[in-house]
Amino acid sequence: MVIFGASGDLTERKIVPALYYLSRERLLPPGFSVIGCGRTPFTDDQFRAKMQEAVAEHLQLPAEEKAAFASGFGKGIFYLTGDFSQAAPYEQMKALLDRLDHERGTCGNRLFYLATPPSFFPVTIRQLGAAGLARPKDPSCNWTRIVIEKPFGRDLTSARDLDQTVTEVFNENQVYRIDHYLGKETVQNLLVLRFANGVFEPIWNRRYIDHVQISVAEDLGVENRGSYYEEAGLLRDMIQNHVMQLLSLVAMEPPATFLATAVRDEKAKVLRAIRAIPVERVPEFAVRAQYAEGFARGLKVPAYRAEPKVARDSVTETYAAFKFYIDNWRWADVPFYLRSGKRLAKRASEISIQFRRVPHLLFRDTPSEQIDPNLLAIHIQPDEGISLRFSAKAPGPTMQIRPVVMDFRYGESFGASPPTAYETLLLDCMLGDATLFNREDAVELSWELMDPILTRWKEDGAKGLAFYEAGTWGPAEADKFIKADGRRWQRL
Repeated sequence: MVIFGASGDLTERKIVPALYYLSRERLLPPGFSVIGCGRTPFTDDQFRAKMQEAVAEHLQLPAEEKAAFASGFGKGIFYLTGDFSQAAPYEQMKALLDRLDHERGTCGNRLFYLATPPSFFPVTIRQLGAAGLARPKDPSCNWTRIVIEKPFGRDLTSARDLDQTVTEVFNENQVYRIDHYLGKETVQNLLVLRFANGVFEPIWNRRYIDHVQISVAEDLGVENRGSYYEEAGLLRDMIQNHVMQLLSLVAMEPPATFLATAVRDEKAKVLRAIRAIPVERVPEFAVRAQYAEGFARGLKVPAYRAEPKVARDSVTETYAAFKFYIDNWRWADVPFYLRSGKRLAKRASEISIQFRRVPHLLFRDTPSEQIDPNLLAIHIQPDEGISLRFSAKAPGPTMQIRPVVMDFRYGESFGASPPTAYETLLLDCMLGDATLFNREDAVELSWELMDPILTRWKEDGAKGLAFYEAGTWGPAEADKFIKADGRRWQRL
């Protein structure tokens, strides 16, 4: 595995800890090797020591296992320093890859991981092609794949340009566009919930479901990523990729098989069926906001405009809420409400499926508005699990109806915490399973939906931008937005 941008935060926090976890679980062969590539100068030993500390911190390794890392997995870690926009480092890489094939038995299999800023994607891809590294030596027994981190483009035009660059060098079946949300256990369990249980799929449609909410809330601000966030904003950072992927999994039709092509075909059909929002009607279907100063985790925190590397008159959104409709037979007239934001009350991601109220209430002593409709909540993070809310009679001689909740939690049911998303996705990539990765057409379809919204917000500037106090659940405008339809946001 060759990691470009190996001196960066993603490699330390996610990629190498995930690889060590897979190795520890005996899911990687003994000769598995990692080549880190970056401009920061490291020797092999210095980079190994850096990765050892990162793995020990993020996996909370005991002292004896930390030592075992150095004598085992760590011996397969190497580092190349250079300017990877130039051809010379790729010649060094080819020589090192050939040596590892011979010494460690890596058999010519290559996995390239782009963990760099997006501006470096095209030049790295072209250099891999020019160096002859984009194709396996012997396609009958070797494979070569490339993992591309988000964001995949910043609008439809740039996404298409990047796709063209990628497909000039790699075949589509070699390309793995990673979205770590799709690797989370509960997201995968959504497919099992729907398609491995006879009780849910018959009612998974407009006849029984009133609406769907997908919420991705973060309690952190932009931290030290002010310059990135000024360019991206919440919509590009979260909605276009993570949240739209969750929507497609909730709404997709049952695939013929649980294979990558069939699953990704059905996800793409959902995106094609989503009703586009015209530029002139964006305010009817979308709310954007930015956090002001407030309190988070008991501490006073600054407004977004006071964060480092953020313009003092910035109109970049740190919160967004949307309403989409899917124009097909299953979902006609069922609204899908999406929201995501920084500096909210807590970190939580959840899919809420709210069912319709009963058509005729038998219990006339209980006002119907006091009976909560049934709700299926899929908790993605931090406490992975699924909850079902239904009504039951409270103990006593009179008919008093109260909501009760049945909970499934991974830790309680299986006695262990689920692995992180990167562990799942990296293993799938090595096995050649692209089911949980984005395909070219899905990326472009998502951008087609986002472009009119971005265009309108750019035209409006500060007009229509709401503000919310850090540590709250977002702007009052978002509450009014959903209340106008006679609904409310679910508590996370």
